[in-house]
Amino acid sequence: MSEESSERLVVDTLARYLALCDVPVRTEGELGDLFTEDAVWEGGGSEYAGKFGRTEGREAIVGMLSAYLPPTPHFRTNVHLLFPGTVDVKGVTAQGSWPMQQLSRYESGATEVLVAKLDVTFRIGPDHPRISAFRTERLFSAPLTGER
Repeated sequence: MSEESSERLVVDTLARYLALCDVPVRTEGELGDLFTEDAVWEGGGSEYAGKFGRTEGREAIVGMLSAYLPPTPHFRTNVHLLFPGTVDVKGVTAQGSWPMQQLSRYESGATEVLVAKLDVTFRIGPDHPRISAFRTERLFSAPLTGER
């Protein structure tokens, strides 16, 4: 597999992860397949380190993420927008960094726009890349205005 095709597959994996975290789009069962068995998911920076902490292992990560997704009442609607980033492929490992925007309407009716930095490490396997380390750090957030 060429480095270019590995980069594309890495971005596709991250985009799929974000789509599965969107509400109401989520598809059951697919989220775990995007992580390695020993993956780590963590919040970075003062705000997200405290809010999310560090979660280790595929099952624990899926459990943590599921607490924010249906049928749990957290988001009414939620969409993640991934912006161009950088990817460095070295053999069967890839590391990337991307800015991401999230637009959310919570069950409470409150709305928010936020921008976070995603730093993600992947293991490139024979079927597809899997996330082995995921770190998110909030850079900006504000309520959305003009709600209806």
